Amino acid sequence: MNNPSTSAPSTRTRIRRLPELANYERHALYEIIDQSYVCHIAFNDGESTHCMPTACWRQDDYLYIHGSNGGRLTKTLLAGAQVSIAITHIDGLVLARSAFSHTMNYRSAVIYGVFEAVEGNINKMAAMDTFMDKIAEGRKTEARPGNDKELAATSVLRISLAEAATKISNTNPVDKEEDLDLPVWAGVLPMSVKHGEPIHMENGAIATPDYVTHWQKSV
Repeated sequence: MNNPSTSAPSTRTRIRRLPELANYERHALYEIIDQSYVCHIAFNDGESTHCMPTACWRQDDYLYIHGSNGGRLTKTLLAGAQVSIAITHIDGLVLARSAFSHTMNYRSAVIYGVFEAVEGNINKMAAMDTFMDKIAEGRKTEARPGNDKELAATSVLRISLAEAATKISNTNPVDKEEDLDLPVWAGVLPMSVKHGEPIHMENGAIATPDYVTHWQKSV
C-alpha cells in the first residue's frame, strides 16, 4: 500500500481527489519517470491548448526532452510557456462486483513549470548520451554520435522536478456492503510491460550486443 508524504511542493500539486493516494516522495517520482519512455506535455501557444506526446528521460532532478528547432512544441516551450506534464503506468484493472466500483491500479506523475534550453553542444551531447543509455546502456559507445549539423537543428530542453506530485493506487476491489453477496467475480487483472524478441536487420557478421541479447529477459 501507499506510504505517502503529506507535503505538497505547491498549491497546484496538492492532490485533492483521493488525497490518500498522494505521494510526494522524490524516489517515487524518479521511479515513475525512469520507467517511462514518453510523457505528455500540455501547453497553450496563445491560440489554442495542446497536449503532445514526446520522448523523455531524467537526469538528476530534471526531466529532459528534445525536438526540432522549428517544431511548434519546441518554439512554444522556449518562449517560456507554462506547462503541465503527465506520465502514467497502468499496473492492473480492478474488477469489483458493481460497475461503479471498478477502478485501476496505477502510478502517475504530474509536473508543472517552465522548460529551459540546454546550451552548448557539449552539454547537449551529454544529455543525449543519458537518453541513449536509457534506451540501451552502452549503445552510445557504438552508434554514430550526432554531428554539428544535427545538433544545430535540435533543441534539448529540461524542466525542474521541484514542482511535481505522484499518485499511486495499488488496491483490491472495494465493494459496497450491499454488493458483497452478488454472484459476480471480483479481483485484479494485472498488467505489465513485456519486452519482445529483438528483430535483427541485415547485421551480417556484427556480433549481437549484450543489451540486445538480454532485452527480452530484462522485464
